[in-house]
Amino acid sequence: MAVLLFRMRGAPADEVEEVRALLQARGIEFYETQAGFWGVGTEAIWLRDNARLAEARALLDDYQAQRAQRVRGEYEAVRASKARGLFQALRANPLPALIILLFLLFILYISLAPFLNMRNWL
Repeated sequence: MAVLLFRMRGAPADEVEEVRALLQARGIEFYETQAGFWGVGTEAIWLRDNARLAEARALLDDYQAQRAQRVRGEYEAVRASKARGLFQALRANPLPALIILLFLLFILYISLAPFLNMRNWL
């Protein structure tokens, strides 16, 4: 009897491909179901045989732990490279910041000019 091994809904495409390759490399027979036209089905990878469920589950758990560690490391590396402060970013690229500041001051002047000129009317 078939048993659900891995739900594909919300999983990245590369993770699904790696799970397929992992199962194929170990010779574990599986099949996939799609959500269908209306999206009411279950997108998943199913095992054909319950006898290899423990092996497949252990294999999948190890893979997901390694993937989580790898993806977390990649995320931290990207985050560390982008974790510059505001003043460091301004020091590195002062011209765009100056242009934005001048534009904001211009918008502020246009917005407040009618109210500042009202005192001449009174």
